Amino acid sequence: MMKKIVFITLFAFIAVGLFAQKGVRKAVRTGNKAYNEQRYGAAETEYVNALKENASSKEASFNLSNTYYKQQRWDDAEKEYRHYLTLENEDETKTGAAWSNMGNTFLKKKGSEKARQMQAAQGQQPQQSGQQADNLKLSMEAYKNALRLNPGDEETRYNLAVVQKMIKDKENQDQNQDKDQKKDQNKDQKQDQNKDQKQDPRQDKQDQKQDEQDRNQMSRENMQQILQAIEQDEKDTQERVKQAKVQERKQKNENNRKQNKDW
Repeated sequence: MMKKIVFITLFAFIAVGLFAQKGVRKAVRTGNKAYNEQRYGAAETEYVNALKENASSKEASFNLSNTYYKQQRWDDAEKEYRHYLTLENEDETKTGAAWSNMGNTFLKKKGSEKARQMQAAQGQQPQQSGQQADNLKLSMEAYKNALRLNPGDEETRYNLAVVQKMIKDKENQDQNQDKDQKKDQNKDQKQDQNKDQKQDPRQDKQDQKQDEQDRNQMSRENMQQILQAIEQDEKDTQERVKQAKVQERKQKNENNRKQNKDW
Protein backbone atom coordinates (compact mmCIF):
# COMPACT_ATOMS: atom_id res chain seq x y z
CA MET A 1 0.00 0.00 0.00
CA MET A 2 2.87 2.37 0.86
CA LYS A 3 4.57 1.75 -2.48
CA LYS A 4 1.36 2.61 -4.30
CA ILE A 5 1.02 5.93 -2.50
CA VAL A 6 4.63 6.88 -3.27
CA PHE A 7 4.14 6.03 -6.91
CA ILE A 8 1.02 8.17 -7.17
CA THR A 9 2.79 11.10 -5.50
CA LEU A 10 5.75 10.95 -7.88
CA PHE A 11 3.38 10.77 -10.82
CA ALA A 12 1.63 13.89 -9.56
CA PHE A 13 4.96 15.80 -9.35
CA ILE A 14 5.85 14.70 -12.88
CA ALA A 15 2.47 15.83 -14.15
CA VAL A 16 2.89 19.26 -12.51
CA GLY A 17 6.39 19.61 -14.04
CA LEU A 18 5.16 18.70 -17.50
CA PHE A 19 2.27 21.13 -17.15
CA ALA A 20 4.68 23.91 -16.09
CA GLN A 21 7.00 23.23 -19.03
CA LYS A 22 4.01 23.34 -21.34
CA GLY A 23 3.01 26.70 -19.85
CA VAL A 24 6.55 28.06 -20.31
CA ARG A 25 6.65 27.00 -23.96
CA LYS A 26 3.25 28.57 -24.56
CA ALA A 27 4.28 31.85 -22.94
CA VAL A 28 7.49 31.94 -24.96
CA ARG A 29 5.62 31.28 -28.21
CA THR A 30 3.10 34.00 -27.40
CA GLY A 31 5.93 36.36 -26.49
CA ASN A 32 7.73 35.60 -29.74
CA LYS A 33 4.59 36.39 -31.72
CA ALA A 34 4.19 39.74 -29.95
CA TYR A 35 7.91 40.49 -30.40
CA ASN A 36 7.73 39.88 -34.14
CA GLU A 37 4.74 42.22 -34.28
CA GLN A 38 6.82 44.84 -32.43
CA ARG A 39 4.48 44.74 -29.42
CA TYR A 40 7.40 44.72 -27.04
CA GLY A 41 5.39 45.45 -23.89
CA ALA A 42 3.19 42.41 -24.46
CA ALA A 43 6.23 40.29 -25.33
CA GLU A 44 7.93 41.36 -22.10
CA THR A 45 4.90 40.26 -20.06
CA GLU A 46 4.93 36.78 -21.64
CA TYR A 47 8.67 36.28 -21.18
CA VAL A 48 8.48 37.40 -17.54
CA ASN A 49 5.64 34.94 -16.95
CA ALA A 50 7.72 32.18 -18.53
CA LEU A 51 10.63 32.97 -16.24
CA LYS A 52 8.35 32.95 -13.22
CA GLU A 53 7.43 29.41 -14.14
CA ASN A 54 11.02 28.45 -14.98
CA ALA A 55 13.80 30.86 -14.04
CA SER A 56 16.32 28.80 -16.03
CA SER A 57 14.49 29.14 -19.38
CA LYS A 58 17.27 30.20 -21.73
CA GLU A 59 14.98 31.22 -24.57
CA ALA A 60 12.75 33.34 -22.32
CA SER A 61 15.79 35.08 -20.76
CA PHE A 62 17.51 35.82 -24.06
CA ASN A 63 14.33 37.11 -25.70
CA LEU A 64 13.44 39.21 -22.64
CA SER A 65 16.87 40.84 -22.92
CA ASN A 66 16.18 41.72 -26.53
CA THR A 67 12.76 43.08 -25.55
CA TYR A 68 14.33 45.41 -23.00
CA TYR A 69 16.83 46.49 -25.67
CA LYS A 70 14.05 47.31 -28.12
CA GLN A 71 12.39 49.43 -25.43
CA GLN A 72 15.67 51.29 -24.84
CA ARG A 73 15.85 50.05 -21.27
CA TRP A 74 19.59 49.60 -21.42
CA ASP A 75 20.24 48.79 -17.75
CA ASP A 76 17.51 46.12 -17.72
CA ALA A 77 18.82 44.67 -20.97
CA GLU A 78 22.38 44.46 -19.63
CA LYS A 79 21.20 42.79 -16.42
CA GLU A 80 19.14 40.17 -18.27
CA TYR A 81 21.92 39.43 -20.79
CA ARG A 82 24.21 38.72 -17.84
CA HIS A 83 21.54 36.44 -16.38
CA TYR A 84 21.32 34.59 -19.68
CA LEU A 85 25.10 34.12 -19.73
CA THR A 86 24.83 32.30 -16.40
CA LEU A 87 22.32 29.90 -17.98
CA GLU A 88 23.94 29.20 -21.35
CA ASN A 89 27.29 27.46 -21.07
CA GLU A 90 27.12 25.01 -23.96
CA ASP A 91 26.31 26.83 -27.21
CA GLU A 92 29.16 29.26 -27.96
CA THR A 93 27.28 30.80 -30.91
CA LYS A 94 24.38 31.82 -28.66
CA THR A 95 26.74 32.99 -25.92
CA GLY A 96 28.66 35.04 -28.47
CA ALA A 97 25.40 36.57 -29.67
CA ALA A 98 24.57 37.60 -26.11
CA TRP A 99 27.97 39.27 -25.68
CA SER A 100 27.55 41.04 -29.02
CA ASN A 101 24.11 42.33 -28.02
CA MET A 102 25.57 43.46 -24.70
CA GLY A 103 28.20 45.41 -26.63
CA ASN A 104 25.40 47.10 -28.55
CA THR A 105 23.70 47.88 -25.24
CA PHE A 106 26.79 49.61 -23.82
CA LEU A 107 27.12 51.60 -27.03
CA LYS A 108 23.50 52.73 -26.73
CA LYS A 109 24.10 53.69 -23.12
CA LYS A 110 26.98 55.87 -24.32
CA GLY A 111 24.57 57.60 -26.68
CA SER A 112 22.21 58.22 -23.77
CA GLU A 113 25.05 59.88 -21.87
CA LYS A 114 25.48 62.39 -24.69
CA ALA A 115 21.74 63.12 -24.62
CA ARG A 116 21.89 63.78 -20.86
CA GLN A 117 24.89 66.07 -21.36
CA MET A 118 22.91 68.06 -23.92
CA GLN A 119 20.01 68.34 -21.48
CA ALA A 120 22.36 69.60 -18.78
CA ALA A 121 23.85 72.14 -21.20
CA GLN A 122 20.34 73.42 -21.94
CA GLY A 123 19.56 73.79 -18.26
CA GLN A 124 17.31 70.77 -18.09
CA GLN A 125 17.43 68.22 -15.30
CA PRO A 126 19.32 65.15 -16.63
CA GLN A 127 18.01 61.70 -15.91
CA GLN A 128 19.83 59.80 -13.17
CA SER A 129 21.42 56.52 -14.25
CA GLY A 130 23.46 55.21 -11.33
CA GLN A 131 27.24 55.02 -11.37
CA GLN A 132 28.87 56.40 -14.48
CA ALA A 133 31.05 53.97 -16.37
CA ASP A 134 33.17 54.10 -19.49
CA ASN A 135 30.57 52.44 -21.68
CA LEU A 136 32.75 52.68 -24.79
CA LYS A 137 35.41 50.48 -23.21
CA LEU A 138 32.77 48.12 -21.80
CA SER A 139 31.30 47.84 -25.28
CA MET A 140 34.74 47.09 -26.73
CA GLU A 141 35.35 44.31 -24.19
CA ALA A 142 31.91 42.80 -24.84
CA TYR A 143 32.58 42.69 -28.59
CA LYS A 144 35.95 41.07 -27.96
CA ASN A 145 34.29 38.38 -25.82
CA ALA A 146 31.77 37.78 -28.60
CA LEU A 147 34.52 37.34 -31.19
CA ARG A 148 36.46 34.95 -28.97
CA LEU A 149 33.41 32.70 -28.97
CA ASN A 150 32.37 33.33 -32.57
CA PRO A 151 35.32 34.58 -34.65
CA GLY A 152 33.28 34.49 -37.86
CA ASP A 153 30.81 37.18 -36.72
CA GLU A 154 31.76 39.94 -39.16
CA GLU A 155 29.05 42.32 -37.97
CA THR A 156 30.48 42.24 -34.45
CA ARG A 157 33.99 42.65 -35.85
CA TYR A 158 32.85 45.79 -37.69
CA ASN A 159 31.19 47.15 -34.52
CA LEU A 160 34.40 46.51 -32.59
CA ALA A 161 36.42 48.48 -35.14
CA VAL A 162 33.96 51.39 -34.91
CA VAL A 163 34.12 51.47 -31.11
CA GLN A 164 37.93 51.30 -31.11
CA LYS A 165 38.00 54.26 -33.51
CA MET A 166 35.62 56.17 -31.21
CA ILE A 167 37.85 55.47 -28.21
CA LYS A 168 40.95 56.64 -30.08
CA ASP A 169 39.20 59.81 -31.27
CA LYS A 170 38.05 60.54 -27.73
CA GLU A 171 41.58 60.10 -26.36
CA ASN A 172 42.95 62.45 -29.02
CA GLN A 173 40.22 64.97 -28.23
CA ASP A 174 41.02 64.83 -24.52
CA GLN A 175 44.72 65.35 -25.25
CA ASN A 176 43.95 68.37 -27.44
CA GLN A 177 41.72 69.83 -24.76
CA ASP A 178 44.51 69.44 -22.21
CA LYS A 179 46.90 71.24 -24.53
CA ASP A 180 44.40 74.04 -25.13
CA GLN A 181 43.83 74.42 -21.39
CA LYS A 182 47.57 74.68 -20.76
CA LYS A 183 47.87 77.30 -23.50
CA ASP A 184 45.02 79.29 -21.98
CA GLN A 185 46.62 79.06 -18.54
CA ASN A 186 49.96 80.28 -19.88
CA LYS A 187 48.19 83.09 -21.72
CA ASP A 188 46.34 84.14 -18.58
CA GLN A 189 49.58 84.10 -16.60
CA LYS A 190 51.28 86.33 -19.15
CA GLN A 191 48.34 88.72 -19.11
CA ASP A 192 48.46 88.85 -15.32
CA GLN A 193 52.18 89.56 -15.42
CA ASN A 194 51.64 92.36 -17.93
CA LYS A 195 48.96 93.85 -15.70
CA ASP A 196 51.27 93.70 -12.70
CA GLN A 197 54.08 95.37 -14.57
CA LYS A 198 51.85 98.25 -15.62
CA GLN A 199 50.46 99.11 -12.22
CA ASP A 200 52.92 102.04 -11.86
CA PRO A 201 51.93 105.07 -14.05
CA ARG A 202 55.59 106.06 -14.32
CA GLN A 203 56.29 102.66 -15.75
CA ASP A 204 53.55 103.24 -18.30
CA LYS A 205 55.18 106.50 -19.41
CA GLN A 206 58.56 104.83 -19.66
CA ASP A 207 57.04 102.06 -21.71
CA GLN A 208 55.33 104.56 -24.01
CA LYS A 209 58.58 106.50 -24.41
CA GLN A 210 60.46 103.30 -25.18
CA ASP A 211 57.82 102.32 -27.70
CA GLU A 212 58.17 105.69 -29.43
CA GLN A 213 61.94 105.32 -29.54
CA ASP A 214 61.58 101.82 -30.94
CA ARG A 215 59.17 103.05 -33.60
CA ASN A 216 61.49 105.94 -34.50
CA GLN A 217 64.43 103.57 -34.67
CA MET A 218 62.47 101.27 -36.91
CA SER A 219 61.45 104.21 -39.10
CA ARG A 220 65.08 105.35 -39.45
CA GLU A 221 66.20 101.83 -40.27
CA ASN A 222 63.45 101.42 -42.82
CA MET A 223 64.25 104.75 -44.42
CA GLN A 224 67.95 103.86 -44.54
CA GLN A 225 67.12 100.61 -46.25
CA ILE A 226 64.94 102.39 -48.79
CA LEU A 227 67.67 104.95 -49.52
CA GLN A 228 70.24 102.23 -49.94
CA ALA A 229 67.96 100.42 -52.34
CA ILE A 230 67.46 103.59 -54.37
CA GLU A 231 71.18 104.28 -54.48
CA GLN A 232 71.84 100.76 -55.63
CA ASP A 233 69.26 101.09 -58.37
CA GLU A 234 70.89 104.31 -59.53
CA LYS A 235 74.30 102.65 -59.62
CA ASP A 236 72.90 99.73 -61.54
CA THR A 237 71.22 102.07 -64.01
CA GLN A 238 74.40 104.11 -64.52
CA GLU A 239 76.38 100.93 -65.08
CA ARG A 240 73.86 99.72 -67.67
CA VAL A 241 74.01 103.10 -69.48
CA LYS A 242 77.81 103.01 -69.42
CA GLN A 243 77.85 99.50 -70.84
CA ALA A 244 75.38 100.54 -73.54
CA LYS A 245 77.60 103.50 -74.60
CA VAL A 246 80.65 101.30 -74.73
CA GLN A 247 78.80 98.81 -76.88
CA GLU A 248 77.55 101.61 -79.11
CA ARG A 249 81.11 102.96 -79.67
CA LYS A 250 82.35 99.49 -80.45
CA GLN A 251 79.62 99.02 -82.99
CA LYS A 252 80.35 102.41 -84.58
CA ASN A 253 84.08 101.66 -84.89
CA GLU A 254 83.28 98.30 -86.41
CA ASN A 255 81.06 99.96 -88.99
CA ASN A 256 83.78 102.49 -89.88
CA ARG A 257 86.32 99.75 -90.44
CA LYS A 258 83.93 97.99 -92.76
CA GLN A 259 83.35 101.15 -94.75
CA ASN A 260 87.11 101.75 -95.13
CA LYS A 261 87.60 98.26 -96.44
CA ASP A 262 84.88 98.74 -98.98
CA TRP A 263 86.66 101.79 -100.34
